[in-house]
Amino acid sequence: MLNEKNQAIVKSADGSISAGVDATFSPKRRTIIQAASFAGAGMMGLSTGGVWAAGSDKPEKEEVRVGFIPLTDCASVVMASVLGFDKKYGIKIVPTKESSWASVRDKLVNGELDAAHVLYGLIYGVHLGIGGAKKDMAMLMALNNNGQAITLSKKIADKGAVDGPSLAKLMQTDKREYTFAQTFPTGTHAMWLYYWLAANGINPMKDAKVITVPPPQMVANMRVGNMDGFCVGEPWGHRAIADGIGITAITTQDIWKDHPEKILGTTADWVAKYPNTARALTAAVLEAGKWIDASLSNKAKMADTIADKAYVNTSVDVINQRILGRYKNGLGKTWDDPNYMKFFNDGAVNFPYLSDGMWFLTQQKRWGLLKEDVDYLGVAKAINRIDVYKDAAAMTKTSVPKSPMRTSKLMDGVVWDGKNPQAYAASFKIRA
Repeated sequence: MLNEKNQAIVKSADGSISAGVDATFSPKRRTIIQAASFAGAGMMGLSTGGVWAAGSDKPEKEEVRVGFIPLTDCASVVMASVLGFDKKYGIKIVPTKESSWASVRDKLVNGELDAAHVLYGLIYGVHLGIGGAKKDMAMLMALNNNGQAITLSKKIADKGAVDGPSLAKLMQTDKREYTFAQTFPTGTHAMWLYYWLAANGINPMKDAKVITVPPPQMVANMRVGNMDGFCVGEPWGHRAIADGIGITAITTQDIWKDHPEKILGTTADWVAKYPNTARALTAAVLEAGKWIDASLSNKAKMADTIADKAYVNTSVDVINQRILGRYKNGLGKTWDDPNYMKFFNDGAVNFPYLSDGMWFLTQQKRWGLLKEDVDYLGVAKAINRIDVYKDAAAMTKTSVPKSPMRTSKLMDGVVWDGKNPQAYAASFKIRA
């Protein structure tokens, strides 16, 4: 059972942000974008004739419904459809806007969605039966690294809480119940928030109230005072600054440089039933990520596209600044961040590292979501479909790392390499 204190759902507090209402994307605008993109794609040897071999390699399913949440990091899924990369691999991606991660979870499990832009930890949680009904799941590829943030309300920033240490100090001197929001109990934002709070001496399970809020509703809820801080993906961190209601306390890339974030997820049953489709989908989205990272003009075109009401539904300037690494914290500080959101980075972003998946398991154990240690490596091998990814990488001429494990140093100097996950999970002084 999940801690009920950390599961509360906050409904949209006002009508300023629409969550999950499908709006019609202008056919005229889409035609213009596609015409321009196909012109560029032709120079890359892109055609609509398909690149699979004749016969058994053809995708079993031509139309693929891929769910997404209105966040900047849905971009490679959307652009794979808008730019026609899906057609190159013999499929049609139908991006489907969802209202919450719980909705994505439910529709993946019941088959309404074929795949989704989804939280890494959500897929792992469903596979293990925490955070929802148990079902064997599959991760096809990582969609992005970096690009999330922890936002503190302007109200507590005005009292001096502008980063981790000053927040901890305020919570000691101005005692009351402090509320923080994440987007799904087993997801990435919960883990970044918990790790950051704990690194600053705050136990998220004992010293604060943690609630679950869908990403598009974060800013509206902070505006009316429902939380003191939140962790979410862009553009909602920057939106809080633009609206004058929040400040950026830390970016997630400063918690873990080049951390794994959203993934292309589905069920194990779906991959077993449609293996060629899974490979084609992975290749199309991989090629879209490569396109996004290829140039500043591509990033700008991507921002213009996904800002549309059919996708993220916000102004372009709220997306494009941080996607280019241009950050401001809402307190007068501006900087160029080299570790901004990346979608390809020569393939380093997308490989389904086993150690990345194992890290989420260690944190789920740390915070009591998992009651017992599991076969960390075995679970990661079952979920992370390196076989499918390698086939897609070969189709897109994407380099693949030599090892399925990688080493990372997090904000507190603790090194994660996947070698002893049980000891790592138990090593933290602050835990559930």
